[in-house]
Amino acid sequence: MALTDLKIRRTKPCLKDIWLSDEKGLRLLIKPTGAKYWRLKYRYAGKQKTLALGVYPETTLKMARDARDEARRNIKKGIDPIELNRDRKFSLLLNESNTFSIIAKQWWKHEKGVWKQDHAERLWRRLENNSFKILDRKPVDKILARDILVIIKNIEKRGSLDVASRVLQDIRRVFSYAIQRGMLKNNPASDLVGVVKTYKRKHQASMNNSELGQFMSEIENYGKRASFLTQYALQLLLYTFTRSGEIRGATWDEFDFAKSIWRIKPERMKMGTEHLVPLSTQVLDVLVNLQKITGGKGLLFPSKTDKKKPISDNTMRCAVRRMGYDGKTEGKTKTTPHGFRANASSILNEKGFNPDAIERQLSHMERNSVRAAYIHHARYMEERTEMMQWWADYLDEEKDKFKTR
Repeated sequence: MALTDLKIRRTKPCLKDIWLSDEKGLRLLIKPTGAKYWRLKYRYAGKQKTLALGVYPETTLKMARDARDEARRNIKKGIDPIELNRDRKFSLLLNESNTFSIIAKQWWKHEKGVWKQDHAERLWRRLENNSFKILDRKPVDKILARDILVIIKNIEKRGSLDVASRVLQDIRRVFSYAIQRGMLKNNPASDLVGVVKTYKRKHQASMNNSELGQFMSEIENYGKRASFLTQYALQLLLYTFTRSGEIRGATWDEFDFAKSIWRIKPERMKMGTEHLVPLSTQVLDVLVNLQKITGGKGLLFPSKTDKKKPISDNTMRCAVRRMGYDGKTEGKTKTTPHGFRANASSILNEKGFNPDAIERQLSHMERNSVRAAYIHHARYMEERTEMMQWWADYLDEEKDKFKTR
């Protein structure tokens, strides 16, 4: 006889378990505590099994019958209802732990050891601020290419094309991480190639190579007029063609005077790897003069207001402008401190120096991973040492030519 809600409510618990039977194997277990559990008895693969279908009254009689009927249909299809429930629970659990934000955090923690701290923090803020609002709680296997495209187009509307490109790259890498760990099979960001608008990149302004002699001559007199500290910083910048930040943050313990090598610490380099700069005799002379001003400990170029902090990023830039290389002075090309690297690269390549040695000295990271592993940071050191001395001699010769005009 089929069960009714009335019969269920009127049946009082006893000291032992009570079983009330419905149709087609559905039963209600009433415990001595008064708790009531729906159960379905069935046979699968020759074995007797019992499937839990919920607790009364949260699971009503009708709901229990619907669940029973679904289970019986699955049995006919060769699907074990208990195994199906386990798969569903696992799927729910997986969806709780494989949302985009959680996987992104796991990827970031896995990768951040190879990045500089400020780069790692900047990358996380960029990914969080631009993508989590749309992708935060979505399981990675439910995210479609169009979801990612919405994020990219929203960033483009702000005019931040470079950010859009970087966010797309970050999202793509998160999905690659998920694929490697078996969380999904396809990367929904892999087909979004060329979707970010492009713009013509503006390279850092650099002077004509023919102006280097005049500039070197003007630097030599800058200290008398303004600041010897800035003069020496600019001279080191020209002689070593490093980045201005690498000059400003240089510390005396990075310099090995016995071997004439400047070892720039990995955490100060753009690509996070140690960079070696062979020191020409001209650079050594500048360092000797600089030691008389700032001493031989701490920063080479400390700030006037705080000796533990380096000079401002604008110090050298402003000095270059004061000398007339601002695009407004006739006969002088607009120039930035970073632009001297382009001058060095073009001249050294024209003079026939090994392009790989030039690239290593410019601390450009090889994009090909195999080639990058092959080209160790100390490769071509003999060529680079010769090249750096040649470059310093060349600058001095150009300066002397200008003075004799």
